[in-house]
Amino acid sequence: MKHYLSILLLLGLGITSCTTAPKDAEVSECIHTDPLIEVTTPQQPEWTKDATIYEVNVRHHTPEGTFAAFTEDIPRIKEMGIDILWLMPVHPISVEKRKQSADELGSPYSIHDYRAVNPDMGTIEDFDAMVAKAHELDMKLIIDWVPNHTGWDHAWITEHPEYYTKNEAGEIIDPLDPATCASWGWTDVADLNYDNMEMRQAMIDEMVYWIKDRNIDGFRCDVAHNVPSDFWDAAVQELHKVKDVFMLAEAEKASIAPAFDMSYGWGFHHLMKEVLEGEKPKEAFYESIQQFDKDFGAAHYTMMFTTNHDENAWAGPMIERYGDACRALDVIAFTFSGMPLVYSGQEAGLDRRLEFFVKDTIDWKNYDLQGFYTDLLKLKKANPALYNGQYGADPEPLEIEGGEDLFAFTRKKEGNEVIVAVNFGEEGLFFESPVPADYTLQIGEVVEEGDLTGLDKYGYAVWTKN
Repeated sequence: MKHYLSILLLLGLGITSCTTAPKDAEVSECIHTDPLIEVTTPQQPEWTKDATIYEVNVRHHTPEGTFAAFTEDIPRIKEMGIDILWLMPVHPISVEKRKQSADELGSPYSIHDYRAVNPDMGTIEDFDAMVAKAHELDMKLIIDWVPNHTGWDHAWITEHPEYYTKNEAGEIIDPLDPATCASWGWTDVADLNYDNMEMRQAMIDEMVYWIKDRNIDGFRCDVAHNVPSDFWDAAVQELHKVKDVFMLAEAEKASIAPAFDMSYGWGFHHLMKEVLEGEKPKEAFYESIQQFDKDFGAAHYTMMFTTNHDENAWAGPMIERYGDACRALDVIAFTFSGMPLVYSGQEAGLDRRLEFFVKDTIDWKNYDLQGFYTDLLKLKKANPALYNGQYGADPEPLEIEGGEDLFAFTRKKEGNEVIVAVNFGEEGLFFESPVPADYTLQIGEVVEEGDLTGLDKYGYAVWTKN
């Protein structure tokens, strides 16, 4: 089991107040404060030191959209260098107030039953076989968990209406933005009330079921920052009584981080585009990671990504957001710091938005980028300097002459050294080579002219010490 350090945090973040949308009939303000509680900071298990994570959109991943069909693809994903499979919600989707018509799929984040699997994806036996295959290949499998809300036809709506947030008229409401107390517009789901201690225990029981009875290895927790910190601490401690779980927060909020192994690197993700567009200097990359470590602690992982299901569906595919700089930003995300994420179809060069509420099968083409991502992930495993969090080395800037479009850094750990150079410009450039003779080019292409090294527009290169 995982070892812990116990610390005392004052968790007083996210305080807002308004009277338009009270928590329930007895509460007249939209207020939440994380109380003063004793929480635990996870010490990352060694198996995570060079791990990478793959987000699985089960219903889009194969034409069948089933667990069984996806199971057949697990060996290929393992060969890429992936260690953790994260499955988007596997539960039945509520019909009442569904975003699409009742005969269409709707949002997978509108949960009808926490203990069942979506029959469109297969049976619970199919699910178990998928988990077993992942474990056979020495992989971990975690599932999306939606603790903030349920669908409107979840059994709790009628059996335990006290589990839900209500307005002054006593009506169950959809989730609110805590900053404004206005609806997020998630009208297909009902907001859960974490002031109710019985609901909290019921939620923990549902999570324990998947760890104990279905043998999964943890959760990616949706909208984790809208759930109180003391709930997460209690829930994770109960889960660890069953097995050593891996917990990913869809959040970048320090007050909940002690209960989780990894948080989304939203700040760094958006920073990459800001640097690409000239809105922020490249030095901000270092500041971002330093601030993350200061806020979250060196033991906590940041998940690095250039796309995921939300970004693809709502902001657009990578080619739409980054243009010709896609691979350059991939190199930074996969080598600079943290644990990298690959999303279903990313290794096929997914070049369109996948539908969110209806079935939309990925066109895998010829797996055009599988070799590229495989090289990056295997590079990470082969070089301790690139390991995750405190297991790896901090990136250090390389001061070299090459123009304002050049970004170069190195990571060094116990004799292992990696150098990365990326051209953020739309034209090729040359720079004084920072690479000693005993280094080997592992990824990318360069042009050598005497003492100068050249990169094409949005070019990149990664060297390692022999």
